[in-house]
Amino acid sequence: MAETRSMFVLIAGGGRTGAQLASFLVSQHHEVVVVEHRPQILAHIHRELPTEVVFEGNATDPDVLERAGIRRAQVLAACMQGDADNLALCFIARSRYSVPRTIATINNPRNAWLFDQHFHVDVAVNQAEILASLIEQEMSLGEMMTLLKLRRGRYSLVEDKIQPGSRAVGVALRDLPLPPKAVIAAIIRQGEIVIPRGQVTFDAGDEVLAIVDEDEVEELAAIFGHPVPIVGEPR
Repeated sequence: MAETRSMFVLIAGGGRTGAQLASFLVSQHHEVVVVEHRPQILAHIHRELPTEVVFEGNATDPDVLERAGIRRAQVLAACMQGDADNLALCFIARSRYSVPRTIATINNPRNAWLFDQHFHVDVAVNQAEILASLIEQEMSLGEMMTLLKLRRGRYSLVEDKIQPGSRAVGVALRDLPLPPKAVIAAIIRQGEIVIPRGQVTFDAGDEVLAIVDEDEVEELAAIFGHPVPIVGEPR
């Protein structure tokens, strides 16, 4: 397996999000600098992170950013408490220092509309939106669970358990009416992997791993889930 290419990531703000991000990136052997100026936060992150990772100063000061190494940063993660600061940091990072990738956290969901390419925000992390999306998915997809988002969320790796009476039971993979942008990656049957070849038929209780386009997740879930009762039919 090829090794992951190391990056230099500058994180503006050492609060909970910035500190956890830094800890994860350090564990993955990336070069990281966290810029923070609040004494109480500095006291905490000095206990949690290696000394060389922490740079003391206010990230909204361009001189501090330059001394922290922004000119060679490949990613800027703006994790400040104020949305205005995060927007300004992304704008400056791209327009003044040509940082290739910018990520910003959204503190107030009402400001989410501002976090776009006008301020050079490549990725905006809106926790309220993420939670709402997860709740909506859990309610609409039944037994299906999203394991991983791919291609910036366009595709998902999902896991589903085939329910008794579902459309898939007893049907060969080649005959299953899968959505056009869905691929079966693996079938787990009684703890053993079954290679998903065309002639393989599905049994109730099979766990299926699939990669599917976000617009077709519900259609795929309907194939593996409980059959929908006909109106007027006893449940």
